[in-house]
Amino acid sequence: MEFKKDNTFLKGRLKSVTYAYKGAIKLISTEHSVMVQFSLGVIMTIAGFYFQITSTEWLFQILAIGLVLSVEGLNTAVEKVADFIHPNYHERIGFIKDIAAGAVFFAAMTAIAIGLTIYIPYIKNI
Repeated sequence: MEFKKDNTFLKGRLKSVTYAYKGAIKLISTEHSVMVQFSLGVIMTIAGFYFQITSTEWLFQILAIGLVLSVEGLNTAVEKVADFIHPNYHERIGFIKDIAAGAVFFAAMTAIAIGLTIYIPYIKNI
């Protein structure tokens, strides 16, 4: 079966956005770690409205949420590819998966630091 390449710029970009949207929905609806991170992002967004954080704080918060969700998505992709290539446990595959999970850890720790920096002053003033 041969795939026909779409050579029109606009139609091709719209297809790309559609595939990306479907991928995001698959991530949010099937991957528990992404569900947790997405839920935390929603909670932090609600907290932002509640505490009326500044525009700059919103920028950092949005960046942190996007960073964590993006890296979590890449980690999931690495895990799925690794499991597809080698379904049984293999030490080198495990090493690769651990590295990808470590990237999520760095992103999550960064997001926590940003969240604490933003919200501790607001919580102190309650």
